[in-house]
Amino acid sequence: MRTFHAHLHVKDLETSITFYSALFGANPTRVKPGYAKWMLEDPKVNFAISTGEPVGVSHLGFQVETDEELVEASARANAAAGTVLVEKGANCCYATGNKTWAEDPQGVVWETFHTTGELDEAGTGADETFRDEVQIANVSGCGCSTQRTPAATSVCCAP
Repeated sequence: MRTFHAHLHVKDLETSITFYSALFGANPTRVKPGYAKWMLEDPKVNFAISTGEPVGVSHLGFQVETDEELVEASARANAAAGTVLVEKGANCCYATGNKTWAEDPQGVVWETFHTTGELDEAGTGADETFRDEVQIANVSGCGCSTQRTPAATSVCCAP
């Protein structure tokens, strides 16, 4: 099962938490310094915000439940974009997992990821980062940023 993912950069975290909590009719499921996330069931969305520049959409994507689903979704992203950036063992947005990044023709960055655990501290990078290969293996690093493109280097989403 895939969950739609949207990540926005905001100017003021507390004001944005108040706004989105009222909009969604739910409090965030996770709040950390410079970061908040809502895991909504109807519609099924992983909606995250973090302080950062430029303000606005950081990236969109899909969260999957298994590495097998990640391989399938990443192959589709690779076919669509012509290349993907693969991060194995990513530590980002207070979570661990494996992910791929693709860029659409307008420059919108799409993340596909399988979360394997949670972190108490902001992530610091990925164990492995490489292009084009879409076979994902379990390993144990950060990647969410407007700077994510198949040619970029790892940049963490947390301040």
